[in-house]
Amino acid sequence: MPFSPSSPSGEDRDAAKPHAPRFQPGSTSSALANRAFRWIFLGSFASNIGTWMQNFTLGALADHLTGKAWFIGLVTFAQLGPTLLLSPIAGVVADTFDRKRTMIICASFQAVFSALLAILAMGGDPNETALVGLVFVIGTAGAINAPSAQATMPAIVGRVDLPAAISLSSAQMNTSRVIGPLIAGLLIGVENPSIIFAVNSATYLFVIASVSLVRFDSTPSAEWEPPLARFRSGIAAARADLVVGRVLVTVSLYSLCSLIFIYQMHPFAVRNLGGTSRTFTLVFSAFGLGAALGAISVGTVLARHSRPRMTRIGLVGFGLALGVFSFQTSPTPAYVSAFVTGWCYFVVITSLSTILQERVDDAVRGRVMGLWMLGWAGLVPLGSLIGGPIIDIVGLEWVFLFGAVVALALAAYAKLDFAEDDGPVMPPDVLMVEP
Repeated sequence: MPFSPSSPSGEDRDAAKPHAPRFQPGSTSSALANRAFRWIFLGSFASNIGTWMQNFTLGALADHLTGKAWFIGLVTFAQLGPTLLLSPIAGVVADTFDRKRTMIICASFQAVFSALLAILAMGGDPNETALVGLVFVIGTAGAINAPSAQATMPAIVGRVDLPAAISLSSAQMNTSRVIGPLIAGLLIGVENPSIIFAVNSATYLFVIASVSLVRFDSTPSAEWEPPLARFRSGIAAARADLVVGRVLVTVSLYSLCSLIFIYQMHPFAVRNLGGTSRTFTLVFSAFGLGAALGAISVGTVLARHSRPRMTRIGLVGFGLALGVFSFQTSPTPAYVSAFVTGWCYFVVITSLSTILQERVDDAVRGRVMGLWMLGWAGLVPLGSLIGGPIIDIVGLEWVFLFGAVVALALAAYAKLDFAEDDGPVMPPDVLMVEP
C-alpha cells in the first residue's frame, strides 16, 4: 500500500505504543530507580550507620560506668523515651508543617548534640547526669523527625512501589545495625566512645544533604485542624479500622515486653556468655544481620506471601528463638539464636509496617505513623526502664524468657486478615473531632 500522510509510519506506530516500564512496578529495583528515594535511602543509610555506632557504644558505656542494668535502662529511656512521650505530638507536626524542613532541622540538632556528647566523653569517664541529658536531647530530635520521615514515603515512591520501599528502608536500617557495631566494636573499639560519637555527628551531614537536594512533595494536607483535634483524629482513625488498631496493639505489646534484650546484650555477652567486648560486638552484629535479612526477605522471597500470615509466623519464630537465646552460656550457639531472633523480629516489624502503610488514609498518615512510632520505638525504652531493676533482682535470662512468652501469645492475637473486612473505615465525621 503506498505511503500517505494519513497512514502512520512504522516509527510513528512504535512511538505511539506505551513504553514498558524499565523495572517491574512494585519491585525493589523500581523503588531504587526513583531518584529522590535513592538519594534519601543512601543518605539515611550513612546516617544510620553512625547512629548504630553510637547506640551500640552507649549500652557498653552505661554498663562500664555502673555495671547495673537499671542505668542501662535509664540511658535507653533517654535515647528512645522521647518517642514514647512525643510521637503523638510529632505526628501532628508531620501533618501540620513542611516535612522536609522538619527532617533537616531535626537532623541538624542531632548532629550538634552528638558532637557535644563526643566532647563530654573525651575523658573516658563522663558525668552520668550530663550523659543522660545529652542523649535525651538527641532522642527528642529523633522522635520529632520520625513521623515526618515515614509520612513522606508515599509522596516519594507512590503507592505501587511503597511495599518495596518500606522493605528496602527496613533492610538498610538493619544493615546499619550490623555495620555500625562492627565499625565501633572492631575498628574503633568501644573503649573510645568520644571518637565514635564524633563520627556519628558527621554522618548526619549525609542525610541533611540528601533531603535538601532532592525534590518531593513534603507539604501536608492544606486542611487546617487545631493540634488537639489532629491528635484525636489520629486516634479515631486507628480505632475506626479494625486492622490498623490491632497492628498498633500488637507492636506496642511486642515492644514493651519482648524487646528488652536488645539493649541488655552487653551484660549478657560479658556475664552470661563469659565473653568480652568482642563477644558483644559479634552477638549484636549477628542479631542485626538477621534483622537486615528478615527485612529484605519480606520484600523479596516472601513478597508473594500473606503479610498477616508472615506476622504470626514471625512472632512464633521470634518467641522460640529468644527462648533459646535466653539460656545460652557459650558464644557460638548464642550467635546462631541471636541471628534467628533478629530475622524473625524484622519479618514481624516489616510486615506490620507494610500492612499499616497500605491501609492508612493519606489525610491522617502522619498522625497514625506517630502512633506507630509510639508503639514500636516508644515503648521499647519503657520496657527497658521497667525491666532493668527486675533484671538486677532475677537475672537477664528470666526477663528475656518473659519476652519470648509474650511474643508467642501475640501470635494468637495478631489476626490481621479478617475475611469480613473490606478495607479501612475512616468516615469524615469520625475523623473531624473537635477538641
